[in-house]
Amino acid sequence: MTASTPNPLTHFDADGQAHMVDVGAKAETRRVAVASGRILMRPDTFAMIESGTAKKGDVIGIARIAAIQASKRTSELIPLCHPIPLTRVAVEFALDEAESAVRCTVTAETVGRTGVEMEALTAVNVGLLTIYDMCKAVDRGMRMDGIQLLEKLGGKSGHWKA
Repeated sequence: MTASTPNPLTHFDADGQAHMVDVGAKAETRRVAVASGRILMRPDTFAMIESGTAKKGDVIGIARIAAIQASKRTSELIPLCHPIPLTRVAVEFALDEAESAVRCTVTAETVGRTGVEMEALTAVNVGLLTIYDMCKAVDRGMRMDGIQLLEKLGGKSGHWKA
């Protein structure tokens, strides 16, 4: 890469060293990110979650709290993420009996200089991991998949949708 060629990977400087991106000159705007993913399981595990009979308690309720907590701690987990003052984190779970799956969708919002994609994605992952943790004694074969950013709004790049 030459000095005249900008680095598309913003977390690396001209010498290829990792650094935290300087967002100080960026305008504060409302930023929103929506991410989603699911965990697939055996039908009996799904029935246990749906009926609320898991030995560890309310699987979905605890996974919701874990997802919110994770969104607030993203900058502690992802080394180059900025700490962000979140204005809203909404966590929704949808139960799909036909697939024996639980879908987690997270919407994260802030008013700031950088986006909240990582916060939404981290929340989805931790929400699903919490379901796994609470149910692993009965189903170690659960599988998470489809974890992705669905939409982002705000900032210089505007609106993006998968």
